[in-house]
Amino acid sequence: MLNFHQIILRKFLLIFFLLLLIVGGIVYYWTKDFYIANSRDSLIKNIEIASFELHKNSDLNSLAKKIKNSLNLRLTIIDEDGTVIAESHKDKTKMDNHKYRYEIMQANEDDFGYKIRYSATLNKDLLYIAKKYSNNGKTTYIRIAKELQSINEQILSLGLKIFIVLIIFFIAIFIITLKMSKNIEKEIEKIVIFLTTLTKKRKPTYISSDLSKEFSLITKLLTKVSQILIKKEKQKLKYTAKLQASNQQKDDIISAISHEFKNPIAVINGYSQTLLDDDNLNPNIRKKFLTKIYKNGTKLSDLIDTLRLSIKLDNGKQQINFVTINLHELIVDTIENIQINYPKRKIIIKGDENLTIKADASLFGVVISNLLENAYKYSEDEIVISFDTGRIDIIDTGIGISKKNLENITNKFYRVHENSWNNSLGLGLFIVGNIVNLHNFSLIIESQENEGSTFSIKF
Repeated sequence: MLNFHQIILRKFLLIFFLLLLIVGGIVYYWTKDFYIANSRDSLIKNIEIASFELHKNSDLNSLAKKIKNSLNLRLTIIDEDGTVIAESHKDKTKMDNHKYRYEIMQANEDDFGYKIRYSATLNKDLLYIAKKYSNNGKTTYIRIAKELQSINEQILSLGLKIFIVLIIFFIAIFIITLKMSKNIEKEIEKIVIFLTTLTKKRKPTYISSDLSKEFSLITKLLTKVSQILIKKEKQKLKYTAKLQASNQQKDDIISAISHEFKNPIAVINGYSQTLLDDDNLNPNIRKKFLTKIYKNGTKLSDLIDTLRLSIKLDNGKQQINFVTINLHELIVDTIENIQINYPKRKIIIKGDENLTIKADASLFGVVISNLLENAYKYSEDEIVISFDTGRIDIIDTGIGISKKNLENITNKFYRVHENSWNNSLGLGLFIVGNIVNLHNFSLIIESQENEGSTFSIKF
């Protein structure tokens, strides 16, 4: 982060160079046009002089040399058909026909022909001026040219003088601006220190400035703000703590609800998408998919009751409806619903397919679903679920849980932050633990970090 005066310096230099480019460009092109215009006027006068000499002197080559030596200009005399009849800088017999040169053609239409172009004869850029004369019925063109290099040298000389003046001007402005910026920076630094100390226990109550009317007003307002903050600090802290607690509870509830609803919705979306995408789906498969959608729609309704149940479980007011459940069918059905989100994962089921238990089907399905969901998420290898007449074990080889977290993992809204455990360990295991207790079963969790976990339910 730059200091204030450093920012001013950079902005100033940027503006300086931009203005230098703009002013330099304007001055260059204006001066160039000015000098070219003057040079053109001068050459026109020289043409008039040359035409006067032409009438007095019959030796045209001698006249061309004289113009070259006395005025350092190039003189070319051209007859009506474009043939060069006199040239000051080159053998006229070796020169091309000039009838269609731009300045010659323009001289036929206007008083003078004018052109700036590169001369292959002199290997230089020249300013050409040509004029048409008629003498005794014979047409002659007089063309005079001047090197642009001399014009550019004059422009450069003037530009250098202007540049020096601009440099001196901007240096003066820069010194004044830098001094002002340093004064402003000092006042800003004082205000920043004041604002920084406002965050500490011992807050300042007064600040002032006499640099300008604006800074004086700012410091007065800051003083007033500081005094108000000191008076309301206790009230603010209490309100903030209450608001944070309320927001945290709201976030926890929303997170828990989204977790519990995720699996049934995913199943419904998956099967529905398949039905929509494949119009020629086998009727038996279609019926099976629709059955799955119906079951999971029903499960969503059940989950709403389950969420309400979490409140009743917490208050000890929930009743339970015991029915006979085929444990193997319940596990297989739960795996099918969850595994749609983990199609490449393998799960091994070990147990008697005819084993039944007395439990609440909806609530116990939530228990199995939550435990399997955790195993899927926090391990990458195969998952083993085994059961017999006394217990169910769900075994994974995932990241495991530390001893400290094992003591709190079934608490409501508890999260294992270092392992990035999500809402299934915020509300899911709380619900699991309470449902298991409501059935008079017991939940046992054994885990080693980086080795895996075993969630066991004893009947």
